Amino acid sequence: MSGVERNVTDPYLWLEEVTDERALDWARARNAVVRARFADSDRFRDLERRILGMLDTDTKIAYPARRGRWLYNFWRDAEHPRGLWRRTTLAEYAEDAPDWDVLIDLDAVAAAEDENWVWGGAAVLRPEQSRALISLSRGGADAKVVREFDLERRVFVEPADGGFFLPEAKSEIRWIDIDSVYVGTDFGPGSLTDSGYPRIAKRWRRGTALADATTVFEGESGDVAVSAGYDRTPGYERHYVGRATDFFNEEVYLLEADGTLRYLDLPSDADESWYKDWLLVRLKSPWEVGDASYPAGALLAADFEKFLAGDRDFEVLFTPDAHTSLHGYGWTENHLLLVTLEDVQTKLHVLTPGTDGWRREPLADTPPMATTSVLNLDPLDNGDEFMLNTSGFTTPATLLTGAVGERTERLKQEPGFFDADGVVTEQFFATSDDGTQVPYFVIRHRDREGFPGPTMMSGYGGFEVSRTPAYSGASGMGWLERGGTWVMTNIRGGGEYGPQWHTSVQKANRHKVYEDFSSIAKDLVARGITTADQLGAVGGSNGGLLMGVMLTRYPELFGAIVCQVPLLDMKRYHLLLAGASWMAEYGDPDKPEDWEYIGKYSPYQNARADRAYPPILITTSTRDDRVHPGHARKMAALLEEQGHEVWYHENIEGGHGGAADNKQSAFQAALIYEFFTQMLIERRA
Repeated sequence: MSGVERNVTDPYLWLEEVTDERALDWARARNAVVRARFADSDRFRDLERRILGMLDTDTKIAYPARRGRWLYNFWRDAEHPRGLWRRTTLAEYAEDAPDWDVLIDLDAVAAAEDENWVWGGAAVLRPEQSRALISLSRGGADAKVVREFDLERRVFVEPADGGFFLPEAKSEIRWIDIDSVYVGTDFGPGSLTDSGYPRIAKRWRRGTALADATTVFEGESGDVAVSAGYDRTPGYERHYVGRATDFFNEEVYLLEADGTLRYLDLPSDADESWYKDWLLVRLKSPWEVGDASYPAGALLAADFEKFLAGDRDFEVLFTPDAHTSLHGYGWTENHLLLVTLEDVQTKLHVLTPGTDGWRREPLADTPPMATTSVLNLDPLDNGDEFMLNTSGFTTPATLLTGAVGERTERLKQEPGFFDADGVVTEQFFATSDDGTQVPYFVIRHRDREGFPGPTMMSGYGGFEVSRTPAYSGASGMGWLERGGTWVMTNIRGGGEYGPQWHTSVQKANRHKVYEDFSSIAKDLVARGITTADQLGAVGGSNGGLLMGVMLTRYPELFGAIVCQVPLLDMKRYHLLLAGASWMAEYGDPDKPEDWEYIGKYSPYQNARADRAYPPILITTSTRDDRVHPGHARKMAALLEEQGHEVWYHENIEGGHGGAADNKQSAFQAALIYEFFTQMLIERRA
């Protein structure tokens, strides 16, 4: 455990020892108290059963990852809690009951190997699709074991037989061809960054030892990570490497055949991508190049070869405005599809390059108060085909398929999992402390209008993560059906209004994130939607930090808080697990000028015994190797010592998501709604 000696006055430092039996016993004792209070009732068990039934049912959409003729899917249900990796064809998938070809039964693998395997993903070799690199974690951690799988023989290829294999680490591995990969992993002392990610990228050939792989790039220990990859587009094959100098900045190079690097002279905080002759650049900050100036949030296009030759003429494909931002984009064979957000509601567009420039047209209609996303673009193998997925807070997901210039057809429709009759969605705007208008969605039964009632509001506010409308059967069953109101906030720190919605509140301006959320809480009361003692707040990870600040800075605004897998000790966050990679977001607490503003909101340092706090439920996972469980443990212990009402639950596995399977997910969800029911509804009765 690094850095212990730098904070010896912390009486709860011992709780940072993740698997120490004393710390685990401390967690188990509190788990027992939480289970006895919230999980030992027919109401809880009924809700848990309903949520688990929703997660396990075969009526939910089996979302596919399309790779040429094959549609791959990872599926969990009651009979297969660890999951099945399987595939089928598009024609078969369109049937009501597709015939899936099971490739890996993870339950069988875990039983045979006596391992607590949790699925981590699959990278299929293209175009032949005869092999795959399978990532598996123990208990749901970010660190994974990577094993090669033969899709034709349905067996793992053992290292003794020439199979690619990586022991547990936070690795990066990508196919070049069937006999070679690019790999970044723990090669031994000095091979990882301070954040625990690969510092060195190598080219590894089948049949050779990992130690003999050829280094193609090395970063610095202070970087976040380095990686290497291969673009297999016929006639446009390109090798490349990336060096992430911090969480938001990356240097990208083309790797030439002789091993030399060709730097792409672009803003390091921009998102760059290429397809055939086109280079695309999405700006995160304003850029002046040549005689032109481009705003943050713009999407630019250039001829890639001309750019490499020194030309800096760009065509502007998208320009943001006060209400509209670029949410996503991707290529079909002949077109570029754009997803935009207009006041957090999606619109779809298709752009077509031609001799006279780019033509822009609508792609498909999108419903209001909903999110429509574009899936499964595969320009090399599936032409101009695409899939669309649409859902809203009360509208279950619909999956459609289509092609540019043709009508879309419905593939799948999920059933509803709660009674949404009479439930309406509204959008409001709150005025933050600096005058900024901040949007939020309110989901409630129309009969609640005009009557303040129990309300849950959720927030995140970081890392340019946009939160958009989506169906949640669990919140419907656990909260809306109980007469509660659900609120989703779009506070700054996210990307709902483009990159500046995020960059304007980094580091020294972080306080504006918390002002936004607290302003919405006040606005909910002012509009008569709720009262302070009926208002609950929930958030996880960076949103858990948000909850910690609400507890310690704005306790009078809330009747209860749920704080999940949180960051809370901002004095030491950069010393724990992946924390060093987030200093570009929060700042460096070892620098006095940064600690000056971090220290003003860091929840662990600002908890006070002489302030009245609402009851709080803090949850985490022992196996979370992204946000250290010590944050949650120490905060719970401190609040207990100060005499506050704090409840603590730690899943002994589950990773950063908090759950390793559907059963654990159902328990975690039911626990939150039962906590809020007792604190916000029954306590006031």
